[in-house]
Amino acid sequence: MGNREDLLAGARQVILERGVAKATARDIAAAAGVSLAAIGYHFGSKDELISAALTESLGSGIGDAMEAIVDETAALPLIDGFATLFDRMPEIFAANREALVASLENSVRVSRDAGASRALADATEQAHLGIVEVLRSARPDLGPADLDAIAKLEFVLVQSLGLLWIISPESLPTGDELARAVTAIAGDGAGGAWTRPSSTP
Repeated sequence: MGNREDLLAGARQVILERGVAKATARDIAAAAGVSLAAIGYHFGSKDELISAALTESLGSGIGDAMEAIVDETAALPLIDGFATLFDRMPEIFAANREALVASLENSVRVSRDAGASRALADATEQAHLGIVEVLRSARPDLGPADLDAIAKLEFVLVQSLGLLWIISPESLPTGDELARAVTAIAGDGAGGAWTRPSSTP
């Protein structure tokens, strides 16, 4: 591995051992076996490194698991694949609990730092684009606007459900309940592509 990859691995190790709040730049550099200056060179700051490490960790844990389910359900109607995906999110959250908790802790922490917030926003956009590509591969019949909208919905649901799962896992809606809500909302339209009425705020 190069210094950048070593730092990402070192940051993940320190975060899992000590938590986000107690992860110091010196500890991360030591775990990575690189100089302290390498953090600034490759990431700009410790906070940006931590955000990158957590984003990568969740991408390889939660993201890869979601991709597998999307591929697995590609032959089903889209709404059935959606229901299956969110039925299985609790087990995905459970398998990635430590990284999920650390990521939420980090989100609160970086909200007070403009530079780190920008880095996290960039990582969030990359995660959204990753979902778009997964959907594009599994559902080539969907147009760009639909792919983008579905990816945004799934990303927001995963973020909010992840928080709810940590606080009150028994309160999570099932995939069927979410699918019912989506189809009920869509069914309220009078056919064709749904657009927000001009009188709706």
